[in-house]
Amino acid sequence: MLFAKSNKSIALIDRFLNLVDQSVLLFKEGVKNYLFNNTDNFKNNLQSLANLEIESDTIRKDIENTLYTQSLMPQLRGDIMRLLEEMDNIIDLAKKNLFQFDVEMPMIPPGLINDFIKLTEISVSSAESAIPAAKSYFNDPASVNEKIHRVYFYEKETDVLADVIRRKIFREMPELHLSEKFHLRYFTLHIEHISDSAEKVADLLSIMAIKRIV
Repeated sequence: MLFAKSNKSIALIDRFLNLVDQSVLLFKEGVKNYLFNNTDNFKNNLQSLANLEIESDTIRKDIENTLYTQSLMPQLRGDIMRLLEEMDNIIDLAKKNLFQFDVEMPMIPPGLINDFIKLTEISVSSAESAIPAAKSYFNDPASVNEKIHRVYFYEKETDVLADVIRRKIFREMPELHLSEKFHLRYFTLHIEHISDSAEKVADLLSIMAIKRIV
């Protein structure tokens, strides 16, 4: 089997992908805690994300060192490192975007709270769907494409709902100042970026899977 001699690398990659999964779960929980003014829990989410980012960076470096020093999977090494980079972007976005809530403290009107929660859940679902697709690349590449369709589905649903929210903000909420509307639009984009990053992972996995199968 192609990865039979690479058990250590595969185990590290699996740990890394689990951290990606945890990061988007923390992001989703953090947004909810922000919206419902659960300040202590929100601060804990921020700290957990910061710690997780440090851990993921360490594991990613360990994976790179293992792949290169042991000359493992040389024909796939470049693709694997690029995949890890794209997955790492999801962690970075989750932390960066949640910290933006803490720094800028957007005022989310009560009438938009459920919309923002749903938007976050759908965007995170796109990223969550990329995890099993990435794992399947290493043990069942033929199944990658049937898994990444969920990434694309949730990414499109995120775009649709984000547009609905923006229309509501600019057309149905005259009580808001224009600056407040721009601020809210900005934060819908923050949340959307999670699914956009997952889409890039899916695009890359699609190409990588084809290269392994042919």
